[in-house]
Amino acid sequence: QVQLVESGGGLVQAGDSLRLSCAASGLTFSRYAMGWFRQAPGKERESVAAVSWSGSSTDYADSVKGRFTISRDNAKNTVYLQMNSLKPEDTAVYYCAARRNYSNVKTTLPRDWLHWGQGTQVTVSS
Repeated sequence: QVQLVESGGGLVQAGDSLRLSCAASGLTFSRYAMGWFRQAPGKERESVAAVSWSGSSTDYADSVKGRFTISRDNAKNTVYLQMNSLKPEDTAVYYCAARRNYSNVKTTLPRDWLHWGQGTQVTVSS
């Protein structure tokens, strides 16, 4: 049984940083591309960042480029999202997801991803 468990969310002020983690189990982690998505109230789920199985390829949504960094540790079966210079518009539930083939953020849709975590809330106050 595949499980993706996010952690690290919370309430912060604009300009602060947070580091999200997603621990995976029940799959051969190093064979999966990983992604982070977010969903704000009343909005569709959107892709934020993606990383290939080896970590050699990454991609970001324009809205977070230069502020967020996705990385992975295959020895720990964990993917991370370092979020700096947070803005109120970053407020959302953040989800990690897994799929077999890497895809750029702009060309991927939520339905393309096989496995999902339960999400972690990030709230940024102004």
